[in-house]
Amino acid sequence: MAFSKVSWTLGLILVACTVIVAESYTLGVRKARFMPGRWSLAHATFYGDETASETMGGACGYGNLFNSGYGTDTAALSSTLFRNGYACGTCYQIRCVSSPHCYRGSPIATVTATNLCPPNWAQDSNNGGWCNPPRTHFDMSKPVFMKIAAWKAGIVPVMYRRVPCVKKGGLRFTFQGNGYWLLVYVMNVGGGGDIGGIWVKGSKTGWMSMSHNWGASYQAFATLGGQALSFKVTSYTTKQTIVAWNVAPSNWNVGLTYQASVNFV
Repeated sequence: MAFSKVSWTLGLILVACTVIVAESYTLGVRKARFMPGRWSLAHATFYGDETASETMGGACGYGNLFNSGYGTDTAALSSTLFRNGYACGTCYQIRCVSSPHCYRGSPIATVTATNLCPPNWAQDSNNGGWCNPPRTHFDMSKPVFMKIAAWKAGIVPVMYRRVPCVKKGGLRFTFQGNGYWLLVYVMNVGGGGDIGGIWVKGSKTGWMSMSHNWGASYQAFATLGGQALSFKVTSYTTKQTIVAWNVAPSNWNVGLTYQASVNFV
């Protein structure tokens, strides 16, 4: 009788564990949260004016930052931080330090990386060539720069750290290309904010690896028209993997954006 009770109890535990595992795979993401990094020293400038119109577009390919959900709290990264586009979508806390132009209390601004601040080899790294390697530098939109310092400063020392990207809703996939070439821009990425790899699956195909095109875009040279599309996405930093099933219907089209129900945490 005692053996039967033990067997019954173990059976319940096994069922419960099976349900938990099944739910985890259903969500399509391994449970691991991106944690804030350590504070480090860099410098920051700004570009554009108060409207942030000059920050639209950029090397990540997010287009109009208002329409894509990034707004004006953005920054262009020096190439040391940009990592050939793999840092697109990453989020940082920045605070001004050691400058009379810093606002009292050293307030913190949170920015998303949406652009590249290219090197300027015609200028010295400490006098105009602020984004020359190996410098770590943030060229912020003017509205977000003015949250931490007076804009007349021009350039200020800052402390920065990577932080989780807090996003509403799931990953967004904007389609470009043609019948034989699918180009996808991945946006609204939570957690680490970055993409390390992406695969696409049509309703009539297996998983196909997509190659990195530029910024936050990935491409597949395949005929995928007339098929519902699913995506498997891996974070560059955390190595978390999300499976977003049936993101786009079989009648999908280029120029449109499709939103998944899953995201990184």
